[in-house]
Amino acid sequence: MKRLRIGVIYGGRSGEHEISIASAAAVVSNLDRDRYETVPLYIDRDGRWTIADRPPTAASAADVIGRARGDGARSSLRAGREAYLVPYPSQENLIAIDRDRVSGVETGRDQATITGLSLDVVFPVLHGPYGEDGTVQGLLELANVPYVGAGVLASSAGMDKAMMKVLFQTKGLPIVSHLVVLSADWRADPDRVRRAVSMGLKYPVFVKPVNLGSSVGISKVKAEADLDGAMATAAQFDRRIIVEAAVPNAREIECSVLGNDHPEASIPGEVVPSREFYDYEAKYIDESEVRVPAPLSPAQTDEVRRLAVEAFLAIDAAGMGRVDFLLDGRSGRLYLNEINTIPGFTTISMFPKLWTATGLPYSAMLDRLIDLALERHAAKQQLRTSLT
Repeated sequence: MKRLRIGVIYGGRSGEHEISIASAAAVVSNLDRDRYETVPLYIDRDGRWTIADRPPTAASAADVIGRARGDGARSSLRAGREAYLVPYPSQENLIAIDRDRVSGVETGRDQATITGLSLDVVFPVLHGPYGEDGTVQGLLELANVPYVGAGVLASSAGMDKAMMKVLFQTKGLPIVSHLVVLSADWRADPDRVRRAVSMGLKYPVFVKPVNLGSSVGISKVKAEADLDGAMATAAQFDRRIIVEAAVPNAREIECSVLGNDHPEASIPGEVVPSREFYDYEAKYIDESEVRVPAPLSPAQTDEVRRLAVEAFLAIDAAGMGRVDFLLDGRSGRLYLNEINTIPGFTTISMFPKLWTATGLPYSAMLDRLIDLALERHAAKQQLRTSLT
């Protein structure tokens, strides 16, 4: 049986570059080599695409994450052949370029050898802007190549915390009170924003960039005196900032979703952060406690799974998603926090952990995701694109 050629895209131009490398290392190592040929497509921090000389490994990913504690550390991964995904339907949808310096030529121009490759499926393992937000998905649509995960609209909505909440609210799903602030408006009139937070939300609150993940740029603010620093931190990552009311004694519950038009939810899990909240260090540097399954009542478990599917459908997601909840420790009320359309795939990530606990091991989960990508792509090919 011919192996499917899978292009695994990772790295990218976002604050979650290192996490993407770690996720891709786990995906590549768990893809069945008898069924798939893997092409590792690395995007560096400047946006250059290459076919990596060697795929990411758990060891190299751990080293990259360990050195990246928010200080802008650069990946030490070696680049390979320059690569481009062609933005139109083509049998050879990936173009690889080998450049060799031509000796004795005063112009210093390179001599290029161009090779065309056909990718059967693309597996984007990109977190954050310029990858998880619909930008790469749009390129994949133009190339007309099957790809794992949500389409352009759902990817964009799933990345944008403000629009995501609008869609959740439209469907009547439970969300926390929040306020969206333009960084320009904050700089122009910070007193107005301070009053709105104090009167409308009250402290404590969480301050977040609207478009980012892995808790990058997020601060918990307990008093107005700390708001300025939190807003400045979030404004480094996005022009829009979302301020959310904190849920009292919140428990962090997560649920994985798999499917296309008729998705299914895994059993829920719970994260007990090693720090005050589940920030970047608690996720990837320290060791937070993970409880799978989450210690919930049968009714609570059913409600988490139901709401996870509803959230998935609300943004028209496809393939996969991890839905995060906050459970009020006082009232027992459940709130939707967000949906991640490309959840973490590292060995410590909840998305694969929850499916493994539900009865779907990691490698089988990857098989299912690739099947879902092919299924969705085949259905789209039956649609008309013109009247003639």
